[in-house]
Amino acid sequence: MGKSLFISEKPSVAQEFAKVLKINNSKRNDGYLESETCIVTWCVGHLVTMSYPESYDPALKKWSLTTLPFLPDTFLYEVIPNVKKQFNIVAGLLNRDDVDKIYVCTDSGREGEYIYRLVDSMAKVKPGKEKRRVWIDSQTEEEILRGIKEAKLLSEYDNLASSAYLRAKEDYLMGINFSRVLTLKYGNSVTNYLGSKWSAISVGRVMTCVLGMVVKREREIRDFVETPYYRVLGKFDLGGKDMEGEWRAVKGSAYFESPLLYKENGFKKKEDAEKLCSDIKSEFDEVTVTKAEKKKEVKNAPLLYNLAELQNDCSKMFKISPDETLKCVQELYEKKLCTYPRTDARVLSTAVAKEINKNLSGLTKYNVDGLDKVAGAILNKGTYKDIAKTKYTNDKQITDHYAIIPTGQGLNTLSSLSPLLQSVYQVIVRRFLCIFLKSAVYEKINVVSVAGKENFFSSFKILVEQGYLAVASKANDDKDNKEDTFDKDLVAAAGELKKGSTLKISSLNVKEGKTSPPKRYTSGSMILAMENAGQLIEDEELREQIKGSGIGTSATRAEILNKLVKIAYLKLNKKTQVITPTQLGEMVYEVVFYSIKSLLDPTLTASWEKGLSYVAEGTIKEDEYMVKLENFVKSKTEFVKGQRNENAFKGIFDKISVNYK
Repeated sequence: MGKSLFISEKPSVAQEFAKVLKINNSKRNDGYLESETCIVTWCVGHLVTMSYPESYDPALKKWSLTTLPFLPDTFLYEVIPNVKKQFNIVAGLLNRDDVDKIYVCTDSGREGEYIYRLVDSMAKVKPGKEKRRVWIDSQTEEEILRGIKEAKLLSEYDNLASSAYLRAKEDYLMGINFSRVLTLKYGNSVTNYLGSKWSAISVGRVMTCVLGMVVKREREIRDFVETPYYRVLGKFDLGGKDMEGEWRAVKGSAYFESPLLYKENGFKKKEDAEKLCSDIKSEFDEVTVTKAEKKKEVKNAPLLYNLAELQNDCSKMFKISPDETLKCVQELYEKKLCTYPRTDARVLSTAVAKEINKNLSGLTKYNVDGLDKVAGAILNKGTYKDIAKTKYTNDKQITDHYAIIPTGQGLNTLSSLSPLLQSVYQVIVRRFLCIFLKSAVYEKINVVSVAGKENFFSSFKILVEQGYLAVASKANDDKDNKEDTFDKDLVAAAGELKKGSTLKISSLNVKEGKTSPPKRYTSGSMILAMENAGQLIEDEELREQIKGSGIGTSATRAEILNKLVKIAYLKLNKKTQVITPTQLGEMVYEVVFYSIKSLLDPTLTASWEKGLSYVAEGTIKEDEYMVKLENFVKSKTEFVKGQRNENAFKGIFDKISVNYK
């Protein structure tokens, strides 16, 4: 009987598989572990990569317009030199005569699939070996055993592999052709202007789009002109306390749709606002209530974390970059503390929901801020039993993996981890526990009072039942977690008002307001904007509705931001995590804008990503996608080659440079 070979992506993961498979560490060999029945080996990330153009033809090492576009019929691959030793070990094991079954245990996702397929192809694995795919959501013993037991034939993941190969070819063809053609045409214009050493203009399918988003936002801020406007605020005596009301020019008002207004609640000029105050005062000394309503507002716990949401919250709370968040959650995953990090889903699968009591049971040993007691109470009340029937469980919203949740295991290692890792873990735990708790309940009181034709609006919102908010993490800008500042007696009195009640006018005042510029992206909000095809949508429910076609993937977004900072196109403030463009970044933006403008379009970039997911689903064929890709690369490259505007940028660069002196 032959042996089974297990191939993981990292040595640390291989160790976990070896433990589960009871492979004695004393039998460790160079680059693998072996027992009587099993062998466990590992890649070290990528072992194989795409070859540079000069591998096709040495003449292609020299950049030249005559050799563009570069569109090979067959793509070449090569072993990465510094990991050649491990590749040879893995290739040798794959081809060993006594190995008859291969279990692919690389990360369960597109990139993990690609890592193994490249090795398999380069190693020229002999036919006749059975290959199976282990797809797991965490590194707990139970999950590894389940993954091995339920491993499907590798061929069932051929569509995923096709999309992985296409993603790499797409980035390769766009990167090489567009970077070369733009550098050859405009590289000198950029470097001569900056008086710097010659360097290539770096362009990519996703990174150039992200650069565009940051530059556009910076220019919106730059072009923003602060506009003052003037609001009228009334104070009305309510049992010895002042209830504030804001005037608005609703239908029936003497100022309804007046050109004097900035918006319905403010005037362009201070004197017009003051005139309204004096007109009301001269005629009225009290207002009459025309509407008084009290209603409850229920707020449910947010959906669970996917990587983008977690990166956004950690950016706010701990001022760390998306890349740092990913490293933290990856380490928590490898320590068995949480489930797979590179996920886009924010829900549980039905299968996991049925066994969620195991995760909760583990958390009864998580003695931090009383969260162990919260987990215990959820188990005792049995509120977890219905989670499969809620919005927090939805198989249709899961592609590769369900949301990031605590496994309930590995807690014995937690105290040895860094304070940051412990904090990130706590954030994941809190979000998880929230979905089993009651909704938060607010009481909203809305009062409309009139003086003649003019309406004043008063509103109060107070938290009456904390529900899940008692456990939720306090993100910096989470208004729901802030204590109410309203006077409780005033709120109680406002709640007793009836239609027809009259209130004495204590005062009418004009308050100046100013329009605000758009906010700069932070590293976290940029990840969310990338996930939502260039739209930074703050509202969580709306964000969920439009999701499905993002820029990049959960696995690559942080890396793309990192690269833009590394090549000095963007600047990241480590203290605030705010992102701004550099002068070089803006200049490159202009070059792309006047040559391959569509690279700056988030919806187009998202459509390429959507196309890759269609290939993974089997909806469209690999060849179909490749034809579209090659046509796009060819037409854009030829267009740039034909441009005659090499000297047109000086004036544009002059305008940019003013902002960097």
